[in-house]
Amino acid sequence: MKAVITENLTKVYPQGKKAVDRINLSIGEGEIYGFLGPNGAGKTTTIKLLIGMLQPTQGSSQVFHIDPSVKPDIVHQSAGIVTEHGQMYSQLTGMENLIYYGSLFGLSKKESQDYGTLLLEKMEISEAKDQKLATYSTGMRQRLSLARAMIHRPKILFLDEPTSGLDPESAQNVNNMIKGLAKEEGTTVFLCTHQLRYAQEICNTYGLIDDGVMLATGGLDHLRSLVTTSITVNIQVNRETIQRKVESEAEIPAIIKNYIDNGDDIYHVSAQKLSLEEIYFALIEKREGRKDGYHE
Repeated sequence: MKAVITENLTKVYPQGKKAVDRINLSIGEGEIYGFLGPNGAGKTTTIKLLIGMLQPTQGSSQVFHIDPSVKPDIVHQSAGIVTEHGQMYSQLTGMENLIYYGSLFGLSKKESQDYGTLLLEKMEISEAKDQKLATYSTGMRQRLSLARAMIHRPKILFLDEPTSGLDPESAQNVNNMIKGLAKEEGTTVFLCTHQLRYAQEICNTYGLIDDGVMLATGGLDHLRSLVTTSITVNIQVNRETIQRKVESEAEIPAIIKNYIDNGDDIYHVSAQKLSLEEIYFALIEKREGRKDGYHE
């Protein structure tokens, strides 16, 4: 089943700014989809369109076969949303916030407490469950915001910079939890971020967007193929590092065997593929016509 489908999804604001320009997406259930681009690229606008907070100017979208522009309330029942500045109630404790938001989805107090306790333990903030939100640090608030979004066990999570303000250990815990949700519960994750290195670690498919325009979408190998088909191989031979270009990793053993047959000593071999960050900037250059793709 497809969790998200869009066809020529477009949003033009009243001032004439085209924030999203004919975006086409097809995201499978259980994917961790990285929607990537700089601030102002159109990521947050796309989320607002997919949850029905904004009406599209043109095109359409579906979230689990429901049009959010027509039935946003139905989409909200199956979605969890985390933004950089998630709204919660400062005068309530962490647990009271979870109970309140659970009630909005029809959960009983006990159901919210039981699952909320588990979520807070996973987020490593269970010791603060009875403290008022006003006393929470930025990182603690962000973790509670993620627990709030998950309290009703949503089928899809929309995450806008979910690790913003977190220390490295807390960010790693959140990442592990996101991966676990996708793997163990089949939750679809739609993750917006401008941190491409972070996205490469956690996502399995990607959409690269710039100035409202989708540059490319797909898995990492597919995105690499749009830029270059070659792989750089670093070989340390007789204490000297040599770089070779190959079209496939299958060519590497024959190259190494040739060095060995010649009596050379091999100390290190590594295949260097383009990172997501390198792919992104290569596609930007190609779009703007500064270069015809990626060159070294």
